[in-house]
Amino acid sequence: MQRIVGLVGVLVVAVVLMTTVTAWGQDANTNVATESASRLFDHFVVKGGIITLFVLIPLSIATIALIVEHSISIRQSRIVPADTLHQLRSDLEARRYDEVARLTVEDSSVLSETIRSGLAQAGNGAEAMQRAMYDTVEQAAGRLMRKIEYLNVIGNVSPMIGLFGTVVGMIRLFASISEAGGIPEPAKIADDISLALVTTFWGLLVAIPALSVFAFFRNRIDSLATECATSAELLLGNLESMSDRMQQAQRTTGQASPFATTGAGTPQA
Repeated sequence: MQRIVGLVGVLVVAVVLMTTVTAWGQDANTNVATESASRLFDHFVVKGGIITLFVLIPLSIATIALIVEHSISIRQSRIVPADTLHQLRSDLEARRYDEVARLTVEDSSVLSETIRSGLAQAGNGAEAMQRAMYDTVEQAAGRLMRKIEYLNVIGNVSPMIGLFGTVVGMIRLFASISEAGGIPEPAKIADDISLALVTTFWGLLVAIPALSVFAFFRNRIDSLATECATSAELLLGNLESMSDRMQQAQRTTGQASPFATTGAGTPQA
């Protein structure tokens, strides 16, 4: 996703440079270039009225902020980090269960949370451990899905807001025609039509990236959740042998599991 964001940034810079070069190619006078930029701002922002200035443009900024945040938080290193997976596998194979418990508490990834929930059920058998881990993966995926849902909401609401602006512009146009008793001034017609079209433009400009990136992150969450569940299942073989030994120890000594959860669900090594 970071590559996509970088590519979009490069494209934006390229468009700006092309626009600037074109403006300077037409007339090398700085005032002409400034007037051209001012006209673009007037056509695509000011003409959109309050709906564009105070609703659609803030929504576009919110969309960019959400994309950046999700690009940072929804990635493999935050959900199924390779280093953590390798360390967990090594510790489990070496039966260093205290180290496993310590790592799952210190590490904030979904994989560690999943293994920690399995460890908490170690005294109840492998089936209970597996069920707890799958439930944890499902809950984590649900949290991430709810997190990206804002992009879906923005993507669906923005065109409706743009359509609202279009309706307002058309109402103003027909009102101007009625007040003029026929055909109003061309400038007034242009302003009303501009409001209708610019709000539609901004509504689509916000909605298309928001829905596209929402679909991207939804697929990424599904992929990473599946990878997390698969990795936890591969580690389950080592956890099963640990569970069997702990159950036997409990029957022999009557002691509780050393990985029993506290109030927050954190295993104690």
